[in-house]
Formats: sequence, C-alpha cells, structure tokens
Amino acid sequence: MDKTQLQQQVLAHLQADLDQAHQAALSAHETATHEENIAENKYDTLGLEAAYLASGQARRVEELRQTLITWRQLRPRPFDTAQGIALGALIQLLDAEGRPQWLLLGPPGASMKLHIGEQTVQVIGSAAPLGRLLLGKQPGDEISLHLAGRQQHFEVVEVL
Repeated sequence: MDKTQLQQQVLAHLQADLDQAHQAALSAHETATHEENIAENKYDTLGLEAAYLASGQARRVEELRQTLITWRQLRPRPFDTAQGIALGALIQLLDAEGRPQWLLLGPPGASMKLHIGEQTVQVIGSAAPLGRLLLGKQPGDEISLHLAGRQQHFEVVEVL
C-alpha cells in the first residue's frame, strides 16, 4: 500500500469536513445575527442559543483547519527498526482471533476509514489509546488495551 496515497485520501476527507463545517458556521452565524432572532423579552433565548451554536461551529472549523495543517506537514517515512512505529506508519495488526487489520498512525484529529481497492485502513491518531500504545513498537510486539468494554490483545505483524 502507498502511504502517500493514503495521506492524500486523509487530506481530501479533512478538506471536505472543513468545507462542510465552514458552511455550517456561516449558517449558524447568519441565524445568530438575523433580525428575527433578536430577543423580545428575557425568556426569548433563540438568538443566544444560535450564538452559542455559531461559536461552537467556529471552534470546530479552527480545529479542522489545524488538523489539516498538521496532516499536510506529515512526511511518512519507511519503517525504521531503530525508532519503532512512528507517525506516518502503516501497521498491520492481528487480533486475538487472528483477524488482520491495517492502521495508519497519524497526528491527532483524523479518525476515519479509508479504502485502497478491497483493503480497509483505519486512520488513528497518536493521542488515541491504541495510537499511544503503538508508538515505538516493533513487528512481533504484542499490545493489550481495554476497548469496547473488554480487554483486547493485538500483535504487530508488519509495519511499512
């Protein structure tokens, strides 16, 4: 699998999310500042609620913008056994039942599933519990964490 191609897919998803969040922020701002939403009495809170929504949407836009910048700066490198798993690594794990899964470890803020042909790749951030456990690991290492209400075990099979 081509890590650069995966990164381009992540960037495209993040850009689409940013565009959508930007439109939602503009809409929320228009609603908050529309003359029909001016409070007529102290119990009329529609304008205030719309302002809170607009503020939250603006924060979401900024978070996505920062995530996009961070992902654009990521330079995936070939796996270095001296360093272990690092940002940009493409990792194959086996769960306790022997089912394989591919992960792309990146900066925080971009959890999504990508598809390369028939292969699914889960993008996880380095701040996620599984992401933190994987940093510095090598093929053959085993990790264990509490997920979905139970203890789960994985083996690092391959790192690209």
